[in-house]
Amino acid sequence: MIRVGITGQSGFVGTHLYNTLGLYPDKFERIPFEDAFFSTPGKLGEFVQQCDTIVHLAAMNRHNDPQMIYEINLRLVKQLITACESTGSAPHILFSSSTQEERDNLYGKSKREGRELLEQWALKNNEQFSGLVIPNVFGPFGHPYYNSVVATFCHQLTHNETPKIEVDGDLKLIYVGELVNEIIEHIEAMQNEKKTGIADMVPIAHTSTIKVSALFQKLQDFKTNYFEKGIIPCLDIPFERNLFNTFLCYIDHSTFFPFYLKLNTDNRGSFVETVKLNSGGQVSFSTTKPDITRGNHFHIRKAERFAVIKGKARIELRRIGTDKVLSFELDGTQPSFVDMPVWYTHNITNIGEDELYTIFWINEHYNPEDGDTWFEKV
Repeated sequence: MIRVGITGQSGFVGTHLYNTLGLYPDKFERIPFEDAFFSTPGKLGEFVQQCDTIVHLAAMNRHNDPQMIYEINLRLVKQLITACESTGSAPHILFSSSTQEERDNLYGKSKREGRELLEQWALKNNEQFSGLVIPNVFGPFGHPYYNSVVATFCHQLTHNETPKIEVDGDLKLIYVGELVNEIIEHIEAMQNEKKTGIADMVPIAHTSTIKVSALFQKLQDFKTNYFEKGIIPCLDIPFERNLFNTFLCYIDHSTFFPFYLKLNTDNRGSFVETVKLNSGGQVSFSTTKPDITRGNHFHIRKAERFAVIKGKARIELRRIGTDKVLSFELDGTQPSFVDMPVWYTHNITNIGEDELYTIFWINEHYNPEDGDTWFEKV
């Protein structure tokens, strides 16, 4: 059992890392962190004493005054070092640096100098340190105008704003789930080695490259096809799947769903298209008896659709780590669907008096051993 603390736990990467570690309770114990600990030396000292590993993500990325970014980021590093030294703590520290270390700006300078301070601390005290040099990160729940241009474009397009391309350069990106997996693998590797007096710089490779204009076009296509026609793009390529899952998380689900389908009726009966897609996956069908609930699980990779074609249903979603529940009522007399964002636990309940008929689509063939179905009640 490795005890892991994350400064910046409530931030973009911190949230994903904290939630992912929670999927493996037999391997990791999560030591809770609050931003207020940096204002209370005693609390920060208690925190570092409990940790085998600390992932230092807390930092300021943007501010109108670049000098403020530089000063705050270095101060947080120095406070962390002081807390370790004053309590005699010896955690393995992983520091989130950036490829902007190489650029001539105060943010990059704060990352480079912060990493160097932690390297010096580790070598001086015979401890473990890993300086992760990370490219641009994107993924669900990133903050627009702050974390990445992907987050900004997704927010603007789903809120009827018009994105603007300032510089059409090449973006070197890594999906937040891929980054989290790299961090966890490194934590385990360093714990297994049990070596001390190590201060390594660990470059994290980007997993995709795309021009800003090409990124915008992909997201614009998502909006046009998904918002107007309910069409799901091809998700066979991991980058496309990750980008689409990211895009979905910026939709205002409370007003967008349920998405009503076109019902075609004639003297033969009725016909409705429940899923329009550009890639494969699995389509399944279920009947559910009154007052029965299915689901109460979430995915971290798969896209999924519930389409009600007969009966009455309540579909509920809750983002992992939050208490807010989104609830939708669907009626088969007007066929409709709700799509499940990643990291949202979800269920469907028959709230009618007759059997409920539901069609399910998921973008990968179902395999109970594939590691992407995690059970938690809404």
